[in-house]
Amino acid sequence: MSENPPPAAARPTGSAPADVPHPKAIKSFVRRAGRTTTGQAKALAEWGQRFLVPYTPALLDAEAVFGRKAPLVLEIGFGMGEATAHIARLRPEDDFLCCEVHEPGVGALLKRIGEQGLTNIRIVQHDAVEVLEHMLAPASLAGVHIFFPDPWHKKRHHKRRLIQPPLVAKLAQRLAPGGYLHCATDWQPYAEQMLEVLSAEPLLQNTAQGYATKPAYRPLTKFENRGLRLGHGVWDLVFVRRH
Repeated sequence: MSENPPPAAARPTGSAPADVPHPKAIKSFVRRAGRTTTGQAKALAEWGQRFLVPYTPALLDAEAVFGRKAPLVLEIGFGMGEATAHIARLRPEDDFLCCEVHEPGVGALLKRIGEQGLTNIRIVQHDAVEVLEHMLAPASLAGVHIFFPDPWHKKRHHKRRLIQPPLVAKLAQRLAPGGYLHCATDWQPYAEQMLEVLSAEPLLQNTAQGYATKPAYRPLTKFENRGLRLGHGVWDLVFVRRH
């Protein structure tokens, strides 16, 4: 991880450029090609009924879904589920509601759940923004994880970035007092925008002076390890909901 975070003077504002209209609705994903493997398809068939939660525009009864009362953490966009499974195994006292629209990733995480005997993960195969708006009550979350969201490198695409003020306000409202929002990115300009947007949300307070030290529960992925060896930076941001 870089020891020298971007200087404050270099930080852009958190909103899209003035000449770029903000989208009417932010989506938590971008459609991409991908083929479901045989193993992933088998996991979907074998474990889907137990661990997939259907999207419905009604508040989630987490205690009924998980079969217990425990702190609830929302993860937005888990990719192939490597970090998700690691964290769930490391933190068995917490429950994880994980949103991902791409079937290969859903199948991959279900495969990990089956192989590792994890019971504290549920998956909603739907846009996380709609899940957040319709299924999660205010102050219902102990934490939110957003790891390596699409950085949308080109300036004209910045408006598509997930971390924007309207979404961050919704996330902050769903966090219980003292609950945390943990974002991570390996794209420096996006790290700068994340810091600007999160710092501007009045319900949130930074746990660090700028960027945070990587929390021990977040594993280094193979991709991230390769990037660090090449000298690429990775930035973690951890904010908490004010009491």
